[in-house]
Amino acid sequence: MAGNLHVRNLEDELIVKLKRRAARHGRSTEAEHREILRQALAGEDEPSFETLAAELRKLTRRRKQTPSEVLLREGRDER
Repeated sequence: MAGNLHVRNLEDELIVKLKRRAARHGRSTEAEHREILRQALAGEDEPSFETLAAELRKLTRRRKQTPSEVLLREGRDER
């Protein structure tokens, strides 16, 4: 399923450059916009869960951590 993307507040000069580039490539401005996005995002890999988890651990390493067994025990004691 294809979605739509609306880009607002583009400078006039940028729009003119996009139209010129599209004309050079024999495409519509919309097709050129799609191709630019495809090329820009083609080389980007989605980070793995392990990478994201490592980054999160790094961000939170100085925070006080409560072991899960303590939290579970406290939850049971509240009943």
